[in-house]
Amino acid sequence: MQSLKVFAILSAALLAFSVDATVYFKEQFLDADAWTSRWVNSEHKSDYGQFKLTAGEFYGDAEKDKGLQTSQDARFYATSARFEPFSNKGKSLVVQFTVKHEQKIDCGGGYVKVFPADLNQADLHGDSQYYIMFGPDICGYSTKKVHVIFNYKGKNHLIKKDIKCKDDELTHLYTLILNPDQTYEVKIDNEKVESGSLEEDWDFLPPKKIKDPEAKKPEDWDDRAKIDDETDTKPEDWDKPENIPDPDAKKPEDWDEDMDGEWEPPMIPNPEYKGEWKPKQIDNPNYKGTWVHPEIDNPEYSPDSKIYEFDNIGVIGLDLWQVKSGTIFDNFLIADDAKEAEEFGKNTWGVTKDPEKKMKDEQDEKKRKEEDEKNKEQDTAADDDEGDEDDDQEEEEETTEEPEEDGEEDDAQPKDEL
Repeated sequence: MQSLKVFAILSAALLAFSVDATVYFKEQFLDADAWTSRWVNSEHKSDYGQFKLTAGEFYGDAEKDKGLQTSQDARFYATSARFEPFSNKGKSLVVQFTVKHEQKIDCGGGYVKVFPADLNQADLHGDSQYYIMFGPDICGYSTKKVHVIFNYKGKNHLIKKDIKCKDDELTHLYTLILNPDQTYEVKIDNEKVESGSLEEDWDFLPPKKIKDPEAKKPEDWDDRAKIDDETDTKPEDWDKPENIPDPDAKKPEDWDEDMDGEWEPPMIPNPEYKGEWKPKQIDNPNYKGTWVHPEIDNPEYSPDSKIYEFDNIGVIGLDLWQVKSGTIFDNFLIADDAKEAEEFGKNTWGVTKDPEKKMKDEQDEKKRKEEDEKNKEQDTAADDDEGDEDDDQEEEEETTEEPEEDGEEDDAQPKDEL
């Protein structure tokens, strides 16, 4: 009976959890081309790159892994989807999606942007104001990071920490959790990679403390840990020239002083030179340590408990540049519960990631074997060509010798006739 009561309590708790969690936006591209009615391509520029729906060259599930793929090299991309506007006031905000750079991306964005509901989707472009920019960005060897940018009072603020992104060709799950207690968490593949405080890890607000502008280091403050030993004196034989004439040098025999001037031996480093003399150092008896500038409360600092808050969230979009296309975006989720996002990640990316890697490994192995076989064929062909060249050379040598025999016969014939 007791176990039944516990089960009932747990069931009620799980039910309450599922009811309380709110999903504002979810996109898995499971209804063929119907996505084109939900996603709006920007017309701000006429040469934006086009997205296509595909699972790519390798996948865990041919249907479930379909997503939006960039399809043209060296292009800007801009598309977005609208949902019912909401405010995250007093609630957590979770933004999650998957990214697969199957093209071995060299330089390009893999992030999403969350926009206010009043965004003109047809005019979306790089300068369109957004609330959040989150996700991986790769360019060469120097830039391989996860962007976490928030707009606060009209200004975009970048995270101070460096979060490394995944740079392989497989699908990865990126999650941003923003909490009403002004904390955040970043997860990759459902594992925490960074967390902390909004106020500490961004420059939203002026510092709480500043150096006291009225404070100055006292004139008698001695911050020298060591000083010269006044009793130390320079040795009498210390001063020696840095360079001296080479004692082994001799004037050349053909030296003409009228033409060449007076001969002087070349200079060489003096082995007895000791450099500049300095007295030895001793502990400073008046040393007070390093002077620390006292701080005071910053009069310009004002706490803000609403940094995390966005009042009119209503659009998610892809606004990025890629040199080499091929990135696939999928499994978008915007919700108010981290557990909901974690379960969604497990049921999507978590289910297909291993089969995807298996297919990729099999393709790589097949490609490796084909390349090995091709290299062997090329080596064999090269050996055959070398053998043919040797045969040709031998035939040429034999052909060259035959005229000599004919010549000998011709030369001998007149003798026979004689």
